[in-house]
Amino acid sequence: MTDQNSPSVFVHPTADVEEGALVGDGTKVWRLAHIRSSAQVGAGCVIGRNVFIDAGVTVGDLVKIQNNVSVYQGVTLENEVFVGPSAVFTNDFRPRAQNPDWKITPTVVRRGASIGANATLVCGVEVGEYAMIAAGSVVTRDVAPYQLVAGNPARPKGWVDKQGEVVSRDADNPPQQN
Repeated sequence: MTDQNSPSVFVHPTADVEEGALVGDGTKVWRLAHIRSSAQVGAGCVIGRNVFIDAGVTVGDLVKIQNNVSVYQGVTLENEVFVGPSAVFTNDFRPRAQNPDWKITPTVVRRGASIGANATLVCGVEVGEYAMIAAGSVVTRDVAPYQLVAGNPARPKGWVDKQGEVVSRDADNPPQQN
């Protein structure tokens, strides 16, 4: 990790990377993105237009976050995660404008998982390695590694491989992974 002033980090002039944020080598931060102090963004990432990464968030290496995504406190994105445009993460089960007892509920997206455009992840879920969440899905419970889910609420629809290809439409029986 390095700071945003490293010559190998590209930060668009309209982006805001606060002092104290760590941004890895080779990462590109595009127009109007905002990375808060104490956030950690790994190496080789692409942070799209109008992305917000909150204080304390950890983003792994080789992550791609498309336009208009907010990654709030309590969310962890491991290496090689893809987050599609306008996907939504939450971090509070009972949001109120005034709540002195507010508690963050963590969400973890494991290595290589993909989240489709406009998907919503309700806080407290874990998305397994290389899982695939279809566009527009509302994820209210954990997603198993390599599982394909879709719908509102998101339900198992099959299984994918590391490349995201569907290898089975049998939602109840995961195939052997090599």
